[in-house]
Amino acid sequence: SLPYGKKAGQDRMATAVICLAFSTAFIPWISILFTVMNNGRHAFYSGFLTTDMLVNSADDPLNAGGISHAIVGTLILISIASLIAIPLGIVAAIYIVEVKGRFAGYVRFFTQAMSGVPSIVAGLFIYTTVVVVVFNRFNALAGGMALAILMLPTVARTSEEVLKLVPDDLRAASYAMGASQFSTVFRIVLPTIRSGLITASILGVARVAGETAPLLLTSQYFVKFTTNITSGPIAALPTYIFANLGVGTANSVTRAWGGSAALLSIVFILFILARLLGGRNTRSKR
Repeated sequence: SLPYGKKAGQDRMATAVICLAFSTAFIPWISILFTVMNNGRHAFYSGFLTTDMLVNSADDPLNAGGISHAIVGTLILISIASLIAIPLGIVAAIYIVEVKGRFAGYVRFFTQAMSGVPSIVAGLFIYTTVVVVVFNRFNALAGGMALAILMLPTVARTSEEVLKLVPDDLRAASYAMGASQFSTVFRIVLPTIRSGLITASILGVARVAGETAPLLLTSQYFVKFTTNITSGPIAALPTYIFANLGVGTANSVTRAWGGSAALLSIVFILFILARLLGGRNTRSKR
């Protein structure tokens, strides 16, 4: 009975340590969420989500102006980055895990190296190669390309780890039925880990959703609602927050808190949608 009692004590001790560690990481997160929502709620009124700042300044009363231009701009920039980074990241992961090509080691190395690139360096690269040389103006397409550089390594590395979870027996069974490697990957392997790939994509979106430095060098900030991705600057929630904080008055800072609350809400909604899509895929397979 003594060994059993000792194991039970060790189990309780390990449980207590794990719960303490979880609380240590969870409490600051809750504190950040509460602080942002509590301070940001003062900026919300009936037109905060449906108006822009074209005829208002950051220091105007809080019942005028809004963030519709920044919300739409953020969604446009994230969409451009996702269209570039998600397919490339998944293809890179397939090349490393499934194809195992002669350059797989180099692809993995450069993917890992890209994850350490400072965000402002990515923005500077796109500024010098796209903004200055190609368009000669700030625009949303350049901003999305800068975010894609930062998003790509997250999607690629996460997708690689997810692909490694697929049992080799599943691939062997597909090959035994006469399927080619292409068919096995795209008709067997990828549908099996669809929820994992969705999670990898959302992690990539969360990685770049709050980036400000690359956008200041590529898409800049614009106070008017616009959806044109090449004609000129476009707003985003991170640059909206940065611009209002730069003013430094009470109303502008409150607006910055409101933009932060909206940005957290968008990321949370995208995460919920991803989990629902992943769960629906799992249920359909059953």
